[in-house]
Amino acid sequence: MSSADTLQEVESLREQLDAWNHQYYVLDQPSVPDAEYDRAMQRLLSLEEQHPECQTNDSPSQRVGGQALEQFTQVAHEVPMLSLENAFDQSDMLAFNRRVLERLEQSDIELEFACEPKLDGIAVSLLYNNGCLERAATRGDGATGEDITHNVRTIHAIPLRLRGDGVPAVLEVRGEIYMPREGFEALNRAAREQGGRPFVNPRNAAAGSLRQLDPRVTASRPLDMCCYSVGRVEGGELPERHADVLERLRSWGLKVNPESVVVRGIGACDDYYQQMAERRDRLAYDIDGIVFKVNKLELQARLGFVSRAPRWAVARKFPAQEELTAVLDVEFQVGRTGAITPVARLEPVFVGGVTVSNATLHNGDEIERLGLCIGDTVIVRRAGDVIPQVASVVLDRRPPNARAVTFPIRCPVCDSKLEREDGEAVWRCVGGLVCAAQQKAAIKHYVSRRAMDVDGLGDKLVEQLVDEGLVENVAGLYTLSREVLQGLERMGEKSADNILQAVEASKRTALSRFIFALGIREVGEATARSLALHFGSWEALVSASEDQLLDVDDVGPVVADHVRQFFDSLSSMDVVAQLRSAGVSWPDVEKARSSMQPLSGQTWVVTGKLEQLSRTEAKAHLLAIGAKVAGSVSAKTDCIVAGPGAGSKLIKAQELGVKIIDETALLAVFASHGILL
Repeated sequence: MSSADTLQEVESLREQLDAWNHQYYVLDQPSVPDAEYDRAMQRLLSLEEQHPECQTNDSPSQRVGGQALEQFTQVAHEVPMLSLENAFDQSDMLAFNRRVLERLEQSDIELEFACEPKLDGIAVSLLYNNGCLERAATRGDGATGEDITHNVRTIHAIPLRLRGDGVPAVLEVRGEIYMPREGFEALNRAAREQGGRPFVNPRNAAAGSLRQLDPRVTASRPLDMCCYSVGRVEGGELPERHADVLERLRSWGLKVNPESVVVRGIGACDDYYQQMAERRDRLAYDIDGIVFKVNKLELQARLGFVSRAPRWAVARKFPAQEELTAVLDVEFQVGRTGAITPVARLEPVFVGGVTVSNATLHNGDEIERLGLCIGDTVIVRRAGDVIPQVASVVLDRRPPNARAVTFPIRCPVCDSKLEREDGEAVWRCVGGLVCAAQQKAAIKHYVSRRAMDVDGLGDKLVEQLVDEGLVENVAGLYTLSREVLQGLERMGEKSADNILQAVEASKRTALSRFIFALGIREVGEATARSLALHFGSWEALVSASEDQLLDVDDVGPVVADHVRQFFDSLSSMDVVAQLRSAGVSWPDVEKARSSMQPLSGQTWVVTGKLEQLSRTEAKAHLLAIGAKVAGSVSAKTDCIVAGPGAGSKLIKAQELGVKIIDETALLAVFASHGILL
């Protein structure tokens, strides 16, 4: 490559990175995922390293972020808020360790490293004067940020006054303000319902929330914060190790990530990275890597800084949770309740640790909101176990041959009419059990583990049974014979017998499981159990009026209407009659009385991420056996259920001596009171 070509590429990269910085930091409208930005930045850094003559002071490589927003008062950072160098694999970490040891003139020691999850949020500076919060500012460009004090004061995780002894007269605390996943999903759900524009990801949501001129808007957003370092300190002494500094901040009432640890040696850093990579999806918040810091502050001082980053720290990144790819086509799937869901068929892309080739588009309104066309380049997001979804369209990459997406007017499977109820965004096929797609989905739901638990009846086998006309509805499962099953592809005698045994075993069930297995709209496991406990018998439930259904704690008008519609449907009740004739049965349930409920009078709190059931389901089951479920921990709390990612509530429970159990113990409590999950 000639010098002219190199200079041209460098200038092009700088212009692109500056544009992306402006879109993300100034306009709050990110146009590319972080992985795309990182690739461009790494290319620029590589070129500038190979060609020092191309380096300039105004290069994006010499900056930390975008310029400060003009509508906020600007704040100069007395101690610059620098960025971190990135590592993408263990070889990068080994190189980082080698550079550190060489600069310290050491070769045969294992350094102590402080390891912290790299929260995917917004870096901020909090200035405390004599223990009181005086000013909060964003990082901005590292030298100058924006004054966001009026907004930060609304975040409950940030103390307005520090507590404890030994607080320096002037203390600048640095940390990350972020939005937990559950709050992010709720915020976007509300935005869609109100016709607003959802945020692309939790970090964008946190940034948008902090840059509100009206602090009441920020106060309504579910923001949190964890501290990771200090800046300016006067009139006091801090410990000699970084991890001890964080512990001191925690003692003064500031939140520190509970996942932070100290290890010795670069090998142990890799072990921690792998552990957190495995747990990443189960955390209650997004992290995009792990930050490793030389733990001794005296060694940090000796190592010093380069122009844009400290020499004593590095961020090892996780696989990106957002990526760019192309939309090859849009297909329309039919669900168990007839809901039509558009699905984008994508050019396969590695995102969130897996290869993604499909992403949900939710409904027709979402396609319209995105302005999506077939052929578009899109940002695909996959966080945790969330179904991959198209977050936004990169309009400036739309090809000339892009095609509009046409939503069907009839069912793509059975050609039945589509209808959309008032107030709903979803179109539904009215074909019911005439529709093969709904037949398959209903049977898959019926045989699932949390419903009738028919082991061996997987999705492919269910599809084959319906496609060959051997089963039309769930009742048809109980008419299957060995001969019929053995006639199927790859089905031997033993496999056929195992399936028949599982079908036979499913005849003995519980009323709550049977109600859930029927697939009544809006009736999940918890609601099914509440209905079973409240009415006690199938006959009492079937004959209940809508008013009587509304007497059940977690049944509202919508659920009551769907339940009543199911019972008023001749075809639905005919299937139930066939099931009962085939021998499906259950014992009646003794109605729950508040005075007889085992946890009556107790207050429980559920926090963190649960793995075998959702927090909503856990709360519903606790309510069903008499517990009061609170949103905060106090001295009156009897027990807290803490899953991965539990934070301040867990810490407070430990301080108050409240009983703490995990999800396994919670499931044991449920089982001891007849709730089998």
